[in-house]
Amino acid sequence: MEYKNEFEQSVENRVKDHVTKGVKLVFFALFVIAMLFLVGYIVMLLWNWLMPELFGLSTITYWQAFGILILAKIIFGFGGGNGPGKSHKKRRLRSRRNKSCSSLRKDFSEWKYYDEYWSTEGEAAFKEFVKRKNENDGKRQVD
Repeated sequence: MEYKNEFEQSVENRVKDHVTKGVKLVFFALFVIAMLFLVGYIVMLLWNWLMPELFGLSTITYWQAFGILILAKIIFGFGGGNGPGKSHKKRRLRSRRNKSCSSLRKDFSEWKYYDEYWSTEGEAAFKEFVKRKNENDGKRQVD
């Protein structure tokens, strides 16, 4: 008897999950449709506000604005996003970049010792180098 109750409970939970997903899907579809109509209305308002005054064009209706919006989406794309293959290309470029810079990163990791070196030996070594340079430049001028 207990098995029957567990089975009924699991079926009931699955049905609830499917109904919940269905309701969410319907509301999402309604939301997307509402946003499309809202964007079409905004395009119409902006067109009728700017284009007649700036370029002397006539005003348009809501459906003409919606058509312009669809045309612009067809011409300029539907938002870019990560289409098929784009993430693969990005991953390949990233791995290629990591491989090409790996030797530089090994050398760069030693820079954490730079400040310590400069404070202990670097300044004196640099002054010695400048002194030698000045001496060599003086000898060249004499020759």
